[in-house]
Amino acid sequence: LGLDDDLWLLRRFVRIVARGRHSGEPRPVTVGFAEVEVGGEGGRPASIVVAAGAPDSAWALNLLADPACLATVGERSFAAIAEPLTGADHAAAIRALILRYGTPAESLGHGPSFRLVPVLPRAGG
Repeated sequence: LGLDDDLWLLRRFVRIVARGRHSGEPRPVTVGFAEVEVGGEGGRPASIVVAAGAPDSAWALNLLADPACLATVGERSFAAIAEPLTGADHAAAIRALILRYGTPAESLGHGPSFRLVPVLPRAGG
């Protein structure tokens, strides 16, 4: 295991595997995250928020092109849909990330942010 693997195994970061928007190939990235409660909307589970430092971050552009992804935090992996955040939701995500990691990255918030919402299994299989 490399340093990248250690970070998500320790629950400090999330590993996201998205489909490359040009290649169609799986593209993994490890980024900071904050957990948020989605709240009683049809029993949706808690989700996590992530944010790109730059508007042209390849991983963020991949999620904008195809929001289906696989997220891994620690030993928990789940299929998710990346929902782009705007306005107050974007600001809240940036605030949560700054609080979690202590100091803001200078560019944090300049790129897109997302809520990774776990995909619930279908009833009956």
